[in-house]
Amino acid sequence: MSSAETSAEEQVVTYERRGTVAFVTLNRPEYRNAQNSKVTYALDAAFTRAVDDDEVKVIVLAGNGKHFCAGHDIGSPGRDIDESFERKAVIWWDHTRKQGVDRRLAREAEVYLGMCRRWREIPKPMIAMVQGACIAGGLMLAWSCDFIVASEDAFFADPVVRMGIPGVEYFAHPWVMNPRAAREFLYTGDRVPARRAHELGMVNHVVPHQELEQATLAIAERISQMPSFGLALTKKAINQAEDLQGMRAGMDSVFGLHHAAHAHNAEVGVDSLAGMDARSMRDSSARPENAR
Repeated sequence: MSSAETSAEEQVVTYERRGTVAFVTLNRPEYRNAQNSKVTYALDAAFTRAVDDDEVKVIVLAGNGKHFCAGHDIGSPGRDIDESFERKAVIWWDHTRKQGVDRRLAREAEVYLGMCRRWREIPKPMIAMVQGACIAGGLMLAWSCDFIVASEDAFFADPVVRMGIPGVEYFAHPWVMNPRAAREFLYTGDRVPARRAHELGMVNHVVPHQELEQATLAIAERISQMPSFGLALTKKAINQAEDLQGMRAGMDSVFGLHHAAHAHNAEVGVDSLAGMDARSMRDSSARPENAR
């Protein structure tokens, strides 16, 4: 039985089950699926629904339209940075009553870093199905999944160093690719095409755009043949190995640097983002001439 119903509160994310596979899809294509708090909690509700359904063996995270996700919402009419949000990942105070770093840290510890860590621990395999842009906050969503299947037109970038910020909140860069590649990825802010991302180990499979959904579903169905508990334990084992390599502690340390950068920007410039908006960030991550 397949279910594609969504409530009015979840229109920014859709949910569909195809046999043993749940498709959770970002649904703000007019804004290249930029992530605001509403998207965060709609994703969390959809993932919870998939976890609670014993017939679901694998979760696929996708994006509706030309792009998977162009990052955090820093300029659409649906930006909700000043609105209160439900707190599930961390127990902290409401950011709207605070100022400065207190305000920013409270929000980002929950909506971005905390939620991505929560989703990384989901006891079912998760596949990111990526086409078009996967930029900054979009990387965090894809990296929270177990692996990535990308179309040939997909590209990846974290251009936030242009804001003076050392990478997005979920700082997985040295673990999803090698440290030298992570340095180049961040220092240049360049777009990395899917084939190059595959060479670096960040992407598992690259397929033609028209075959992306079929190829992803085929892998998900193959994984679904494994016992659920065995998959859950295997996922936990790999997560624990990454954390023993310093992933979680590394994220904690960089999260502090991330907010030092926000505070510096706010003190010496026009705002915590160094005056950059969605358009300038998009243009700053243009594909380099020598990209492969």
